[in-house]
Amino acid sequence: MAIKRALLSVSDKTGIVDFARQLVQAGIELISTGGTHQLLQDEGVPVIGISDVTGFPEVLDGRVKTLHPAVHSGLLAIRDNAAHQKTMQELEFDYIDLVVVNLYPFKNTIAKSDVSYADAIENIDIGGPTMLRSAAKNHAFVTVVVDAADYGAVVEQVMEAGDTTLELRKRLAGKVFRHTAAYDTLISTYMLEQNGETLPETYTVTYEKVQDLRYGENPHQQAAFYQKPLAQAGNITTAEQLHGKELSYNNISDANAALAILREFEEPAVVAVKHMNPCGVGIGATIHEAYEKAYAADPTSIFGGIVAANRVIEANTAELLAGIFLEIIIAPDFSAEALAILTKKKNIRLLKLGIDSLQTAAQRKADWVVTSVDGGMLVQQSDVHTLDVADLEIVTERAPSEAELKQLLFGWKVVKHVKSNAILLARDNMTVGVGAGQMNRVGAAKIAIDQAATLASGSVLASDAFFPMGDTVELAAQAGITAIIQPGGSIRDEESIAAANANNIAMVFTKVRHFKH
Repeated sequence: MAIKRALLSVSDKTGIVDFARQLVQAGIELISTGGTHQLLQDEGVPVIGISDVTGFPEVLDGRVKTLHPAVHSGLLAIRDNAAHQKTMQELEFDYIDLVVVNLYPFKNTIAKSDVSYADAIENIDIGGPTMLRSAAKNHAFVTVVVDAADYGAVVEQVMEAGDTTLELRKRLAGKVFRHTAAYDTLISTYMLEQNGETLPETYTVTYEKVQDLRYGENPHQQAAFYQKPLAQAGNITTAEQLHGKELSYNNISDANAALAILREFEEPAVVAVKHMNPCGVGIGATIHEAYEKAYAADPTSIFGGIVAANRVIEANTAELLAGIFLEIIIAPDFSAEALAILTKKKNIRLLKLGIDSLQTAAQRKADWVVTSVDGGMLVQQSDVHTLDVADLEIVTERAPSEAELKQLLFGWKVVKHVKSNAILLARDNMTVGVGAGQMNRVGAAKIAIDQAATLASGSVLASDAFFPMGDTVELAAQAGITAIIQPGGSIRDEESIAAANANNIAMVFTKVRHFKH
C-alpha cells in the first residue's frame, strides 16, 4: 500500500523541512500541528492543519489537538479488515500512513538548574506518545518515525517504491516503544525524586548508547557502553577523548574506579588503577609531586594501568607519564605542551574531564547503583560517605600523632575503594602496600606488608572492615606499623585493642564499614 498521508509533529525540528519537501515530491499529503505546521507554512511547504482533519480546534493551550478519533482511527485501522474499512467510510475518516513525531523536551527541561515543578509537568507530552504508540502498534500498515536519523531510510524507500518495507516498519516500531519507555522512565524517576521516594515497587532505568565496544571483559563477550540521560559531570560518560584508540570495556571499568578514588581528594592527587583496584595513590603540593608518589607506590603494577589526576597535566608531568606504558590518562585538562608530548604515543587514550567538573565525594549527591544478578538486580546507594574527624574514636592508650592521623585519614579514603577484604598501608602521603579481594583479612594484610617491604615499618594501616580477632594487629606490629584505622564493632574488639596497646600502636575506630564486592 502506498503512503498517501503523513502527520508531522515534532519538538526537535532538525531536518524536518527538507524531509517534508521530499515527502511532498513523492505525492504525499502533509498534516501538521502547532509550531511544526507554522514552520512548514513559513518555508512554503504545502501542509494542512490538524483541525482540518479533526474538525475540532486545538484547545486548552494546545494540550488537546491530536487526541481525536479522526487521528487515532486513521492510525489504528487495519487496512485489510472489512469491518474497519466500513467504519472508516461511515465516519468519513481517512487513513494516516506515516507518522513523524518527537516529544516535548522533558529531559532538557528538568536538566535546567532553575526548573520549576510546574514547568517540568507542562513538558510531559501526552498526545505525542499516544500517536506514536498507535502508529507503532499498527506497523503492519503504518510507518512511524521518532528519530531524524531515520528520515533518510524512509525517503529512500518511499521514492523507490511509494511505501516502506515491513522490515523497516518493524524496526522503527521497536524504536518507538524503546523511546516512549525511556521517556516515561525519565518522568517516573523525576516524580520519585520530587516525592522523596526511593526503591519503588517497580524499578525502571533508562540509558542512552554512547558506543558499541569491540568486546566485553573478554573477546568472546559482546558489549556496549551506555550513559544515564542526566549523568553528573566529571565522570567517564561525560569525558572528552582527546587522543588514542577507542576505549574498551575494561578501560571504562578501570577509569570509573580511578575517578571514584580521585573524588576523595581536594588537594592535588593522582590515582593509578589496575583491574579495578588502586595500585598507587599519591597526594602532594603539585600534581607532579602527587604523580611521583603514585608511581613510587608500585612501579611494577602501574605498567599498563590507568592514571587519573585532579589537576591540569603540565609538560613536566607529561614527560614522566610518557616514560611508561599506560592505557589511559584522565585529567581535567592538558596543557598544549603536555598534549604535544603525550600524543606522540599512538595508543594512549587521553580523556579530558573539564575544569571544575570533578566534584569531590562530599560534593556529589548519592546516586543509585544497579548490579545485575542472575534473574534480577540489586540496587543500592553509592558509597559517598566522608569521614568526620570528630567521629573518630581513639580506643588505645596511645592516641595517633598529628602526622599519623593525617596518614590514617589518607589511607581510609583509599581503602574504601579497594575490593574486600582490603588492607592498605600508607606513609608520606602515598600508598605503599595494597592487599585486595582476599578471603580473609590476615591474607590481605600479608600481601600489603609484603608489597610495602621496608616501607611497611613506620607506615599506618587502614582496613575496610573490623578485625574479627587480634591476629592482623599482631602481624602489623611485627612489620613496624605504628597506627591503625578500622571500623570497629567486632565482638572481639578488646583482643585487637589489647594487641595494639601491647605493641604501642595507636588505633582509631571509624564506626563505618566500607565493604566493596
